[in-house]
Amino acid sequence: MSINQLILRNLKKNLKNYYLYVFALIFSAALYFAFVTLQYDPAMDATKGSIKGAAAIKTASVLLITIVTIFLIYANNIFLKRRSQEIGLFQLIGMTKNRIFRILSTENIILYFGSLLVGILLGFSGSKLLIMILYKITTVKAIATLHFSTQALIQTLVVFGAIFVVILLMNYAFMKKQSILALFRVLSSSENKVKKVSTVEIAMGITGILLILLGYYVSSKLFDGDFTSLPWLAGAMIFILASVIIGTYLFYKGSIRFIFAMIRKKKDGYLTINEVLSLSSIMFRIKSNALLLTIITTVSALAIGLLSLSYISYYSAEKTAKNQVAADFAFTKSQDAEMFLKELDAKKILYSEKRIDVVQAKINLQAIMVEHIKGLNSDPRKTTISVVSDKAVTGTDVRPGDAIFTGYSDLLQKFMKLKDSGSIDFKVQKERVHLNYLGLKKDYILSWNYTVGGFPVAIVDESAFTRLKNGANHVSLYIGINLKNKDQLEKANMIFKGLKFSDSSVHESVLEMSNMQKKSIGLTMFIVGFLGLTFLVTSGCILYFKQMGEGEEEKPNYTILRKLGFTQGDLLKGIQAKQLFGFGIPLAIGLLHSYFAVQSGWFIFGTELWTPMVAVMIVYTALYSIFGLISIRYYKKLIEEAL
Repeated sequence: MSINQLILRNLKKNLKNYYLYVFALIFSAALYFAFVTLQYDPAMDATKGSIKGAAAIKTASVLLITIVTIFLIYANNIFLKRRSQEIGLFQLIGMTKNRIFRILSTENIILYFGSLLVGILLGFSGSKLLIMILYKITTVKAIATLHFSTQALIQTLVVFGAIFVVILLMNYAFMKKQSILALFRVLSSSENKVKKVSTVEIAMGITGILLILLGYYVSSKLFDGDFTSLPWLAGAMIFILASVIIGTYLFYKGSIRFIFAMIRKKKDGYLTINEVLSLSSIMFRIKSNALLLTIITTVSALAIGLLSLSYISYYSAEKTAKNQVAADFAFTKSQDAEMFLKELDAKKILYSEKRIDVVQAKINLQAIMVEHIKGLNSDPRKTTISVVSDKAVTGTDVRPGDAIFTGYSDLLQKFMKLKDSGSIDFKVQKERVHLNYLGLKKDYILSWNYTVGGFPVAIVDESAFTRLKNGANHVSLYIGINLKNKDQLEKANMIFKGLKFSDSSVHESVLEMSNMQKKSIGLTMFIVGFLGLTFLVTSGCILYFKQMGEGEEEKPNYTILRKLGFTQGDLLKGIQAKQLFGFGIPLAIGLLHSYFAVQSGWFIFGTELWTPMVAVMIVYTALYSIFGLISIRYYKKLIEEAL
């Protein structure tokens, strides 16, 4: 048999084991090439300046290739160890290490660059789809075109070529280092299957659980006023990160083995076939995989958390815009409002108009403030807020001598909490008004231009407002216009965009504000989404490869169990339970980590929490579960071949 025939036979033999690796490589190459194509696509910066995305795409491509590099190196190491006995046999029949290295390298070149070529072709075809998705989520109205970039092709070949060189060097070092005897013992020495759970492992496991719970507790208190300075906040965040990551590692290192050992002890060693194939198998392997599972869990939590936060911002864009504008359209100049209303009348668009006089007044909030984060630029003793009359606010009646606040942001409420009542003093020039504070409402009645530094608007009775108004040098005017038929908002917004208003005035559209936020947030969500998808695929493949290796090692056990009379169905039930634990534990812990991370600071990113966060978690779980199902299918094939 010639060397070429040997290479072709090896490729054919191992292709059934490499198919998911090939898929992941094709997927990674396609996504990277598509991303780099977007980076060099003129449409990214030519769409009237609405998307300045080339720099962001470039940064994402660097992160993407980092993920892919780690995956390819890890996967190559797994397959190299699985072929260690084959390499040892080649040496036994007289082949030199250099010749064996050339055989393996030739196989890798065919497999690697063949997959890379297919990935580039798919990436080129999919680049148009990517930019269509990007246009959709950023509300850009443009036609996506198929754009081929020679620069993107060269960059992709250089990057993946460099990765391949690293893989070859690692293969060469592995072969030079291992003796023939060591090659035959690589797999058998990779797992420790007999060591009992020690006291040290139990202590590590308990410590891991306590560290995770401590990290969760501190994260829940992060913005509750317990940390009253920015350095303390930063220190708390670092502590949470360290506590959760270290706790996760110790959890995998000792907790799971300890918990499973307790279950075995409770059953007095009498385990069912399902428990033998699931609990026992995981118990004896989890310790050696602790670092890998910690990395997968941590990055999964990071991916889910970032996806949730970006989707929270995107999902909340419309409501945030409504809070910022407080009407469908808002103006500060009467002539601008009249110009717009004239056009609405011409188009027969029905509307309602509200005009509110606004006074800027000094106020000392210290008497009604619960907590204030030190280090913020705002001083609660020297604060300027907007004041309006209760007569200008529909459905609001404030008694003389009282005042209420409205439109206080969730973010500011976390950093500067207010009491439910207290005594406050307003000051405008030499005019002072002493009032009783009666609480806070969520409704926004003025646009963000009038809410100084995110502070609420004060509503007072007409007599108090008149005193403040008479003492003020300047009284601002807010004009809010709401359409009676919201279906005409798009049409009215086109009219709004077509008019030329005075440069010295502020004129806002809730739809335009929402679209602007979606454009800026949408690009972030697009990038984070595809990076998260890449990690999901690569981490799922890594776990699958581990299951393949474990399955091959346990295949003789399946043969024995089949000879003892256990059916394929009996064994498959245990395997399904094993996959539920093997894939489910990292996923469940990752979801928990991301939940507490998002819960601690979601209000910084938007107004809605549960719908976007749960949607992200469901989609991630569904995609992640696919690899568990593929693993079950692989084990089913092993069980069928056991006899």
